[in-house]
Amino acid sequence: MKVQQLAKQQGIKADTVRHYVRIGLLTPAKAENGYHVFSGEDQKRLRFIRSARDLGFTLDDIRQILVQSGQGQIPCPTVRQLIEPRLADARQRLQAMQQLVTRMEDAVQSWQALPDCQPCGDHICHLIEGHHEE
Repeated sequence: MKVQQLAKQQGIKADTVRHYVRIGLLTPAKAENGYHVFSGEDQKRLRFIRSARDLGFTLDDIRQILVQSGQGQIPCPTVRQLIEPRLADARQRLQAMQQLVTRMEDAVQSWQALPDCQPCGDHICHLIEGHHEE
């Protein structure tokens, strides 16, 4: 299977597959014509990479997990250890996004009662500038 075929099968961009090859997460065989040829094992490995990415693991995390597994070590303790800071970071980002949504909702509500303002040189947009003053 070639890059384009694998990417289409997995529902990702071919450039993503090529990137994973460049950084060593995927190690396909090379055909005589120089094209990468992906095996069933490569497909399985790519599914693993995508699942790990969906859980918030970084490419460095995934490399560490794959190396341990490839050396016959059990990667599960490492996976449990690595996910904790990823979870804490996701919670922090979620909280920040929730705060942003609240600020945006407050702004939309307060702006409904305010008129539009013609440019006068004193303000760029009084809605935004006035919101921070509140």
